[in-house]
Amino acid sequence: MLDAYASIGMPLMYNHWSFGKQFAFNELLYRKGARGLAYEIVINSNPCISYIMEDNSMAMQTLVIAHAAFGHNHFFKNNNLFRQWTDADAILDYMQFAKSYIAKCEERYGARAVERVLDAAHALMDHGVNRYQRKRRVSPKSAKKRASDRLRHEEETYDDVWQRTMPGDPRQAPDAEVDPDNPPLHDALPLPEENILYFLEKMAPKLAPWQREVLRIVRQMAQYFYPQKQTKVMNEGCATYVHYRIMHRLHEKGLLSDGGLLEFLHSHTSVIFQPDFDDKRYSGINPYALGFAMMIDIQRICERPTEEDCEWFPEIAGNDDAMGTLRAAWANYRDESFVLQFLSPNVIRQLRLFKLSGGQDDPDYLVDAIHNERGYQKIRKAVARRYDVALQDPNIQVVEANLEGDRALTLRHEVVDGNLLEKKDAAAVLQHVADLWGYPVSLVEVDGANERVLCEHGPTEPRG
Repeated sequence: MLDAYASIGMPLMYNHWSFGKQFAFNELLYRKGARGLAYEIVINSNPCISYIMEDNSMAMQTLVIAHAAFGHNHFFKNNNLFRQWTDADAILDYMQFAKSYIAKCEERYGARAVERVLDAAHALMDHGVNRYQRKRRVSPKSAKKRASDRLRHEEETYDDVWQRTMPGDPRQAPDAEVDPDNPPLHDALPLPEENILYFLEKMAPKLAPWQREVLRIVRQMAQYFYPQKQTKVMNEGCATYVHYRIMHRLHEKGLLSDGGLLEFLHSHTSVIFQPDFDDKRYSGINPYALGFAMMIDIQRICERPTEEDCEWFPEIAGNDDAMGTLRAAWANYRDESFVLQFLSPNVIRQLRLFKLSGGQDDPDYLVDAIHNERGYQKIRKAVARRYDVALQDPNIQVVEANLEGDRALTLRHEVVDGNLLEKKDAAAVLQHVADLWGYPVSLVEVDGANERVLCEHGPTEPRG
């Protein structure tokens, strides 16, 4: 299980020192008793692969099979984010290719050269995903080829009679010809570009083909895990709800003993335990607790609605189709939109949620909303905001690449709520970008509300 932890859950993974570091860290915590091991790890492949601890009791094996092989598997196969962005059929074959390709690169170019590219790619991994599907703009190379083909076509189809007798023909304009050797590169660049790894893979002037392929491997891996980042509450809530229903159904049918049910309930209640805000164990909202509470609450709203439920959820209250409602939610929402749509006053009261407000310079926090009539909407929006993927990672885009001059690259960070980048981390990541780009790289932090420049980093020169 520690091996699976180190390779981020994948049965196949290329070699990199960060995986060994993760293994040593987890092993140390486990041996000191500071961290336990997961009962299972599940992989979004086709068929779905579930790793189960061999030391689990029979009751726990039943629980984790219900949780992972049924709950997570259903969510992976039906949620639109996973259906749109991941290829479960090909992921294992692709990771086998990635492992083999990087091993060959290490043999041919040296482990240190490959390590430098992987270090840089891993540092930019969170900025190597496409957040929205869109048609890619034409690259400068493609633009040059199109201009050359267009000029060749005009030369081959030139008609002197047509040219002399047809007034107003655009081909008579002396400036209409396009120089195939000098097309407008800047206009052809896909800017602004949020997928920094993609931009470097396609546009970096000095990267060798094998280095571009390594960037592509890391980028594809980042894209594969991107939906999981957006659906933690829903994914765990779905799996917890499914195992809860299955285990109770097995007990009702006499297939699970009373002792097995008690063992299950002990584990289940530990998983969904939510410490109070003033508890030393508190580290935020437990996604298992929030997800499971919302799934159970949706079932209650569909089957036994109150007047409050009918007011807040008129479309599903009393429809007597809890499973249909849940399946639709599991398929069509991510955490942010799911919370905005289905977090009810009942769950807010049950978890005793409240909202704090306060700026960086304020000496104290202010309790801005509590679980009452005036605070429900504020709390719902605040909880949803915690899971907004657009706010979890800084919005950094490539905005300028001077390919016809000094080839300097400029990145832009759109600052939200005054949260600037940590200078030390920003400098380290800029160094990785400069190493990949091969020329100076700068980063400008801009207030998204008024376009005011708040901070500038660089220019950072590439290392030799």
